[in-house]
Amino acid sequence: MKPLRLSDRIGRKALGYAAKVRRLARSLRAVDAHPDDPWALTHMTPGEAHVYGGMDPRDREHACRVTLHLLREHPRADPELVAAALLHDCGKSVRPYRVTERVLVGLVPTRLARWLPSVGALGIRAQHPELGATLLAHAGARVRVADLVARHHRPAGDTDAGLLHHYDDQE
Repeated sequence: MKPLRLSDRIGRKALGYAAKVRRLARSLRAVDAHPDDPWALTHMTPGEAHVYGGMDPRDREHACRVTLHLLREHPRADPELVAAALLHDCGKSVRPYRVTERVLVGLVPTRLARWLPSVGALGIRAQHPELGATLLAHAGARVRVADLVARHHRPAGDTDAGLLHHYDDQE
């Protein structure tokens, strides 16, 4: 992947923060979330669907938006990438967030969260990719799906993980 110019990086960050503000506004009440679960489930194995069903509806709605955005621009995306997009935040389901935690933790960038004490909601925020991969592995998910979930904040040269990271930032 070619390095981005400074102006492109700044623009990408601005879009990412704008998306965080929109997501924050949508995340206040679970009853306001309307994920397209029947559509999402068509892209998963039974074990993956079980993990998806344990996610907060707000996280499922976000995952559906991420996946639809990905598919609009990459209609022939690998099925395992599509499933990973739908499951990328499943690690957050190991501990439900209170509304105040969801708001405050959502404002902390993942890079910073990894440097702060890994306790409570902040610990889940920092470790959710690895936690999600573990949940998926225990549920019998496809190995590539679990790997993409684990790497979605640190793609390190994996093109599909990079796409997942990009679309997650945009939604």
